[in-house]
Amino acid sequence: MNIFSDFEDYILVSYDEMIAAGTIATLEAKDTSKMVVELPREESHGDLACNAAMVLSRQAGMKPRDLAELFAEKLRKRDDVSEVEIAGPGFINIRLTQGRWARDIHAILDAGRDYGRNNTGGGASINIEFVSANPTGPLHAAHARGAIFGDALANLMEWSGYSVCREYYINDAGAQVDVLARSAYLRYREALGEADIKIPDGLYPGLYLKEVGSALKEQYGDDLLGRSEAEILPLIRSFAIDMMMKGIQSDLIGLGIKMDVYSSERALVEAGRVAAAIESLEKNNLVYRGVLEPPKGQLPDDWEEREQLLFRATDFGDDIDRPLQKSDGSWTYFASDVAYHHDKLQRTGGALINVWGADHGGYVKRMKAATQAISGQKDMLDIKLCQLVSLLDKGKPVKMSKRAGTFVTLSDVMEAVGADVMRFIMLTRRNDQTLEFDYAKVTEKSRENPVFYVQYAHARGCSVLRQEGLPNWDKADLSLLQASHEVRLIKQLVSWPQLVRSAANSHEPHKIAFYLIELAALFHGLWTAGREDPSLRFILESDADMTAARLSLVQASVHVLYAGLHLLSVNAPEEM
Repeated sequence: MNIFSDFEDYILVSYDEMIAAGTIATLEAKDTSKMVVELPREESHGDLACNAAMVLSRQAGMKPRDLAELFAEKLRKRDDVSEVEIAGPGFINIRLTQGRWARDIHAILDAGRDYGRNNTGGGASINIEFVSANPTGPLHAAHARGAIFGDALANLMEWSGYSVCREYYINDAGAQVDVLARSAYLRYREALGEADIKIPDGLYPGLYLKEVGSALKEQYGDDLLGRSEAEILPLIRSFAIDMMMKGIQSDLIGLGIKMDVYSSERALVEAGRVAAAIESLEKNNLVYRGVLEPPKGQLPDDWEEREQLLFRATDFGDDIDRPLQKSDGSWTYFASDVAYHHDKLQRTGGALINVWGADHGGYVKRMKAATQAISGQKDMLDIKLCQLVSLLDKGKPVKMSKRAGTFVTLSDVMEAVGADVMRFIMLTRRNDQTLEFDYAKVTEKSRENPVFYVQYAHARGCSVLRQEGLPNWDKADLSLLQASHEVRLIKQLVSWPQLVRSAANSHEPHKIAFYLIELAALFHGLWTAGREDPSLRFILESDADMTAARLSLVQASVHVLYAGLHLLSVNAPEEM
């Protein structure tokens, strides 16, 4: 138990005691889900802040400030509390006695690198689908952001006690893979020596398909020439998809990502799973035949009013009901996605998270509606949209990849800056904010480069410990750590478990990167303070007790820095 959970428990016990004593009479059942004890936003407000009075006032039938005063009376009786103030509408600001923060350093040193690991998930299953790029070419920089976000989120949920499945959905049943096959066939003819091959508009011009053409030649010689498209298209399509997926998997492994499941859209369709999913909706009267209203504004050229098989998406918060079949009787893309989510729910039996590009924003409501209809639960699907990445070099846009033709590939970026830099920098913005990724800035060795700054903090801490050896923290008097720089660092370290739980509950792995940047700044700040004031140095030859206490603080900092970098799958170097 750390200081935050200690005070949370104390306040809740106090609340129950006041009910039992008749000091307050509850009007509603106790709901503490939004109650929190945390560091105040401003240091001048004290050591801890709590919103318990505002959360519980309605249930207690009291004004928040009146309830806060009752909590304050209880808190003032603790021997580790020096002062309690009520602020604003009812915030409880708590000041602690000197040395109280240092007690929790023992919890970090005892847990080591596992400090902050928790069992919030209780082993519950959670499926995280991410990347899922069409298998028509190599991954590009925008895919990298979703890949890193999804994998870091998976790490975070595993650390918080969930049973996580990382999944990639292969869109291998649509028209785009037929376009891939036709494009690869032209490159095959080119590999056989046919001159003046031109790639028509509508096909994929990327040079990466030359590799597919050469591989087809190696496998089949000239046997594919002169045969009908109907005969060779399925063969080339399967061959090209396999090659594209091997390249995608290689890029992901280079980025430190290993998927647990690769799920095929074509396999779902061919196994009749689409029909089965739609049938399950029909049984619950969620499908009907009807005519949609025309789109608002200018009508598209192919619009025609016709009866279609529709899903009652508006019953679940969508803007319109959604078609499940095309005019020729084949399933729509949406129907296939319904089947895919139906399949995932049956396989995993738990919550789903989808990580999509920003261009899928218009698809969110319908998929949440479908998942709610299938599962019968409102919040079974969370969709995280990743905004665009602008690639720059010294402020200027990076040129397109020679191999891909129209974009910069993930492998291009990884070759230029390395996986550690890619992974950390992609998480220095919320997923729903655009990100500028400047090669020059992310590779410079300065405090302006966050990944270097955090890794260097870990390496610097390891260097200190190598000089003096590991401290015997069982005997260290940690109450000696009272300098303002030390206390700020301790507060940040002790808040790590709470930060992990918050990031996991909100599905926001970027919070880990933000936390590490702030922790590194505080650690480097303490180091710098020691250079300016010799009495604040980690190692004092004339004071063995203070040295032991400060080395214990260094060791705790190294543990938490390592744990945070590990959650992001970024290396924690011991030397730099």
